[in-house]
Amino acid sequence: MKLRLGLPKGSLQDSTVQLFARAGFNIYVGPRSYFPTIDDPEIECTLIRAQEMARYVAVDAVDAGLTGQDWIAEHQAATGDRVVTIADLIYSKQSFRKVRWVLAVPEESRFRTPEDLQGATIATELVRATESYFAARNVKANVEFSWGATEVKPPDLADAIVEATETGSTLRANHLRIIDTVLESNPQLIASEAAAADQWKREKLDNIALLLRAGIEAQDRVGLMLNVQRGDLSRILTLLPALQRPTVAPLSDDEWVSINTVLDERTVRELIPKLKAAGGHGIVEYPLNKIVL
Repeated sequence: MKLRLGLPKGSLQDSTVQLFARAGFNIYVGPRSYFPTIDDPEIECTLIRAQEMARYVAVDAVDAGLTGQDWIAEHQAATGDRVVTIADLIYSKQSFRKVRWVLAVPEESRFRTPEDLQGATIATELVRATESYFAARNVKANVEFSWGATEVKPPDLADAIVEATETGSTLRANHLRIIDTVLESNPQLIASEAAAADQWKREKLDNIALLLRAGIEAQDRVGLMLNVQRGDLSRILTLLPALQRPTVAPLSDDEWVSINTVLDERTVRELIPKLKAAGGHGIVEYPLNKIVL
């Protein structure tokens, strides 16, 4: 049995390969190949543009794939084809957060609200979702497909744009001002209806989803363990934020206990000196690849 898995080619490619590595799957993408290798003999990978992933999954050209909610919605608006969502995964090319598709205009533009764009020309890759956005507001705008470099088109080639952004830095660099968010998007692990109905493939996909979510949960977190005398335990525990509650276990010496917990990595450099001063001994920080909740 083989699971045919589509990996997003383009901006999400590197972050997806890195996420799979955290989940325990090593993927190698050759410089000239569209068929990456993976160290799981039950999976066959194909690189597919995120914009096209939902189409190929819907027609069962691949069993499953990863792409954004934006492109799933765009495809379904165009064709009515349906795919099955296996997992909602919040990560992007630069961070572990959602991407926003925003409506932006030149900084000195007279446009202040979406309603001001009545009769205007909007450039975007996300044509159908943008048309739906304006239709919901009873605004008649001319939405044109953009082949790229969308942010440089206003004001000469378009009045406004709808573009994906994580930080807004590219828009600011091109002297554009955001006036609204059209939609938020993050990657989804999707499957064809046939693959979702197949017991072996669905179980395989559910297991992959579990490990990918665990990799995301572990992002920017570390484990911390230390030993402490029982008399200092309550003071140490007041210093420790935790994913849930720290694990406290007795040691061979009844006067000592071991503490194990999970922390945000950014807090550790300030926390370790405090733990040492409060009576912590043998403090060890260690990396985490996965956290299964």
